[in-house]
Amino acid sequence: MIRGFFRLIGLLLLAGGFVFMVYDGARYVADQSLRFTRFGQFWNDIHQSSQAAFRAWVEGIAPWVWNDVVRVILEQPVFAVLGIAGLLLMILFRPRKRLIGYTRD
Repeated sequence: MIRGFFRLIGLLLLAGGFVFMVYDGARYVADQSLRFTRFGQFWNDIHQSSQAAFRAWVEGIAPWVWNDVVRVILEQPVFAVLGIAGLLLMILFRPRKRLIGYTRD
């Protein structure tokens, strides 16, 4: 049950990544300039105070994590972040292979 739920979340993240890829592609066709929507900008547009609270929490635990890890992720395109997160969830929670000719103990 939980495995199916996380696979569903992964599939929704993949679909969201595809939507942002189409959005950025349509913006490229309209403007003739390649500009990707950054994940940090998208998160800021959705809920600005949660990003500030997350930054304060991360810097309180380990200040180097914000500059070396989180900030790098926030500067990536949205379709890449959502796509990779969705792929990871789909791979980590894939169904087990059925054993042919053997029984499970």
